[in-house]
Amino acid sequence: MISNLKNIFKIEELRTKIFYTFFLLFIYRLVSHVPTPGIDFSALQEYFAGAAGGQGILGLLDVFAGGALSRATVLALGIMPYISASIILQLLTAVVPALERLAKEGELGRKKINQYTRYLTVLITLFQSLALARWLNGQGFVPNYNTGFLLMTMMTMTAGTMFVLWLGELITKKGIGNGVSLIIFAGIVARFPNAVIQTVGLVVEGQRLNLFELALIGIMMFAVVYFIVLIQEGQRKITVQYPKRIVGRKMTVGQTTYLPLRVNQAGVIPIIFASSILMFPGTIAQFMGDKSVFWSKVARVFDYGTSTYMLVYIGLIIFFTYFYTAITLNPIDVADNLKKSGGFIPGVRPGKATADYVNYILNRIALPGAIFLGAIAVLPIILYSRLNLPFAFGGTSLLIAVGVGLDTMKQIEAHLLMRHYDGFTKKGRLGRPRR
Repeated sequence: MISNLKNIFKIEELRTKIFYTFFLLFIYRLVSHVPTPGIDFSALQEYFAGAAGGQGILGLLDVFAGGALSRATVLALGIMPYISASIILQLLTAVVPALERLAKEGELGRKKINQYTRYLTVLITLFQSLALARWLNGQGFVPNYNTGFLLMTMMTMTAGTMFVLWLGELITKKGIGNGVSLIIFAGIVARFPNAVIQTVGLVVEGQRLNLFELALIGIMMFAVVYFIVLIQEGQRKITVQYPKRIVGRKMTVGQTTYLPLRVNQAGVIPIIFASSILMFPGTIAQFMGDKSVFWSKVARVFDYGTSTYMLVYIGLIIFFTYFYTAITLNPIDVADNLKKSGGFIPGVRPGKATADYVNYILNRIALPGAIFLGAIAVLPIILYSRLNLPFAFGGTSLLIAVGVGLDTMKQIEAHLLMRHYDGFTKKGRLGRPRR
């Protein structure tokens, strides 16, 4: 392993990409501490330190923002508006024929869709920054609330989100890994040391936790990471046969390959969708105030940590897992592509029968992936409400961190194998590194 790490720095191109990525991530973390003027930061920090702000949808948004939301900095909204815009465009591409045709036009069509995504990101950021400014004022965190503060907050936070998006695109283009994912990863990882220190402090002070419970949490964390890797890398390989072909005067040999179907095809998207929907009852109840007894009762039923909240949360995650899997991987398109290339699944007729078979396999493997996502999502809720841990152990943050880490490691390994060096997970096929 140590020799493989040394090999990274022997490749000048890979070494430059890694240093460039670390530099841009350092800039992101530096700017994430630039405060937005006109906000009582001490009161806001106390609010997020408590159960009201540290958990629930605000806690999830703060995870994606790398803690910038709890500090109300210029990057308070982080990359979330861009993620929301990307999800909306993906859903519209599946139902709007014009966008679907644009997506199939190749590189030019993708550039157009990316441009529309940026425009929608600006609109979403303006709306969310307006809502955030009004919420900060409603909670009493803005000493002098006026139109000037409102406009300044909207402009600075919108500029901050677009700046983060620009950094992410630079990382994707000139660095290593997916820029947007790495920015979220950097924000999550930056919170881990403080969370660990707080947990160890509780053991030292004799509050809430003892050494046995701390050891149990450590073992549980390793188990969660293991199962995340297992599910993220899990695939159902469908055998695909290509017949012999005559090319010129030669006959090519038939080939047997595999169509890999991931167990967790939807990734972390179902958790984000489900969290957004569960936010609405409390939001509507907050706007209604004491005027509506009905919405007040609904808000209490769906309060964070209740049994009803967790059951509905898991149900929504399972639903959106199937929904998003059907959008991102269309069995009809898979069957058409196999038919055009001359491939077929042994024992299955090409065309509609192949599409039905792929759809049947997808529905079967999506269920364990959906249940896994639901368990990962409610794990921090259970641990926080039952053990009163000072941080959201596991859950979405750990899932994202492990997933992005695996993806980045694969890209680095691809560079190593291309240069005849051994990779991280297995020996390079081309032998030992060149001297």
